[in-house]
Amino acid sequence: MAASDQTQSDYWNGDAGARWARHQATFDRVFAPLTERLFAGAALRPGDAVLDVGCGAGATALRAADIVGPSGRVTAADVSAPLLAVTARRAASRPPGGAPIALVEADAQTHAFADAAFTHLISRFGIMFFDDSIAAFANLHRALRPEGRLTMLCWRAQAENAWIDHPFGLVRALVPEPEPTPFDAAGPFRFADPARLPGILAAAGFRDIALMPVDEPLVLGHSEAGDPREAAEAAANFALDLGPASRLVRDQTPEIRSRAHAIVLRDFAERVSNGALRLGAACWLVTAVR
Repeated sequence: MAASDQTQSDYWNGDAGARWARHQATFDRVFAPLTERLFAGAALRPGDAVLDVGCGAGATALRAADIVGPSGRVTAADVSAPLLAVTARRAASRPPGGAPIALVEADAQTHAFADAAFTHLISRFGIMFFDDSIAAFANLHRALRPEGRLTMLCWRAQAENAWIDHPFGLVRALVPEPEPTPFDAAGPFRFADPARLPGILAAAGFRDIALMPVDEPLVLGHSEAGDPREAAEAAANFALDLGPASRLVRDQTPEIRSRAHAIVLRDFAERVSNGALRLGAACWLVTAVR
């Protein structure tokens, strides 16, 4: 495993992976509209063999297993042992009728998947972190059958993602400016520029490559009782404890964290509508064929 991939493995097997595992239900709820768009694009059918890359806590693998049914199969791959443990528990407790799910704790860039084993490759925000993107997609290309399809989501620019950028902007004055990310560094916005990924996929052997913009509001916090304060509090907790802005404040003093929470809560309270705080998300739905 290359150095930056090792860093990714350490990250997702450390506090980040444990945090996502603990709050799996919250992440599933927040990202539900984007999960729907992924599966609308994938158009899986009963009997398909699916590889889910960067499966996380299992929401997409479980959904794929329900769709392809007992005549199909799903392989769920991730570098994070804590997240795969959640996937395993969820798979074991699901009702009968879905496809079997095989779990692979590995770096999809280098793992020796069987040749031509899958009809579909899916990924919800799991493909932006490889050390060598061309090598990774070439490895995944090999694992697909001829005419096999790739369907995945990756983020557009941070400025287009209000659910990330707005909380960042609210707390940025309180904390040091984060170091700029190198152009090709592993990270959530690696493929924000639509000119980048098609060339990488083509170099890896894919054809019929298409990127479609997807825009969805995400509910960061809500109140069953319709209480604006409760919804704003839930959204502020998500933004500063779980969302990407959390990395700005996590290592700050308690005073700074408290001030950041107050600023975000005050802003969010003014934005709650119908018992929910919604901010926009923007990503690419990427499709390609082997």
